[in-house]
Amino acid sequence: MQIFKHQCTNNEVYGEFVKHLHIDISSVDHFKKIPFLPISFFKTHEVIIKNLKAETVFYSSGTTKTNLSQHHVADLAIYDQSLLSGFELAFGPLSDYAIFALLPSYHENKNASLLYMVDQLQKASGNQGGFFLNNYSELLTEINKARSSKKVMLIGVSYALLDLADAFSPDLGDITILETGGMKGRRKEMIKAELHAYLKEKFKARAIGSEYGMTELLSQAWSKGDGLFTCPPWMKVLTREYNDPLNLIENKTGGINVIDLANIHSCSFIATQDLGIVSGNQFEIAGRFDNADLRGCNLLVG
Repeated sequence: MQIFKHQCTNNEVYGEFVKHLHIDISSVDHFKKIPFLPISFFKTHEVIIKNLKAETVFYSSGTTKTNLSQHHVADLAIYDQSLLSGFELAFGPLSDYAIFALLPSYHENKNASLLYMVDQLQKASGNQGGFFLNNYSELLTEINKARSSKKVMLIGVSYALLDLADAFSPDLGDITILETGGMKGRRKEMIKAELHAYLKEKFKARAIGSEYGMTELLSQAWSKGDGLFTCPPWMKVLTREYNDPLNLIENKTGGINVIDLANIHSCSFIATQDLGIVSGNQFEIAGRFDNADLRGCNLLVG
């Protein structure tokens, strides 16, 4: 509630949004009464606390180089703390891991939050891993070297994981695999359950995990399998009615709203274009709104 009132007062974009909804700030006494800023505002406005300067700007991927979502991040140290603490809550100490990525190198696009995220995870783990977008043979060689002394994690876009699976069918049953989405224009579309079942079979894996995050957030939810995501304590997912964005619903599919308290210098209350369902302290992603923009990690490539 303190962050809500702070952002209403000091974030001009969010404050104007709340004002136009004719909401009396003093009447908001529970997080379920907080209005969520449509994520599209990050395309058209600079969403940041007034008088703060951005340390960096993350840009979303997209089908064009224009009209991209922009997240003006005033303090990367907060992002790093949220990322590393959230990861270790989900998977344990980073120092135990060698982290490999089937993604473009961070140095090729320093404005992509996903690449920054993976680069920070690799640094925190002691740089035992690396980026291997197309060099599958070298990737498997390095994984074999690392797996004898470290827990191994492989993070990759969907189409690259499929290419690796089809070309080599490697036994990766002892490592953690996280897919980050990304298929359009590269491979035939597959529903998530089908994709994960195929990858599990080809890699002889117990589960395929995933990460739920986006350019506009500073926190991530993690899935260890079965498409079920868990948030760190400073992040919460709610669902809203499809045709009434101010009405929250429970136990059925709706639009995903995210509370991200790490996003204190921007906006902590965001209405995304994803569809999902919340069950207890976990949630699933069911798809996206029909008019949602084509976005995804695969668009970082090419």
